[in-house]
Amino acid sequence: MQAKDTPRPRAGEPQGRVRARRRPQADSVERTLQQVGDHWTFLILREAFFGVRRFDELQCNLSAAPSVLSQRLRRLVAHGILERVRYQERPPRSEYRLTDKGLDLYPVIVLMMRWGDRWLDGGRGAPLRLRHLPCGHDMRPHLTCDGCGAPVEAREVEWRRGRGA
Repeated sequence: MQAKDTPRPRAGEPQGRVRARRRPQADSVERTLQQVGDHWTFLILREAFFGVRRFDELQCNLSAAPSVLSQRLRRLVAHGILERVRYQERPPRSEYRLTDKGLDLYPVIVLMMRWGDRWLDGGRGAPLRLRHLPCGHDMRPHLTCDGCGAPVEAREVEWRRGRGA
């Protein structure tokens, strides 16, 4: 991403001094990472998108320590990304379901998967394929422009301050 305005040296600054581009202090990437920005959290979300909902299944699939898994699940519930839903009364048992806020993280997960398929496959190819159910075709996720539908590349985007800056 490129800033709209390239920084210019200020009066009195030594020539050749590098200045950082100014960007808004409040940043949605940083805010998002505060809620989902660690290894275990992303793996829990991946499992949730695979349909895994119960603590024991998550623990088995992830080999996570119960205390780590419990802490991350509590945080995801507190942030409204997962909801805890009771599925059995005696004994009481609950499962974790993605909320609308959690479902909105799906593009993040599949684009991370695509990046890993490209850069970390060790020459073996993608370990998973994604099938688009409505049309039945395998798909590769990509980012497109809302306006024209063209694929979006980092060098073709500039940022501008938004209302929330």
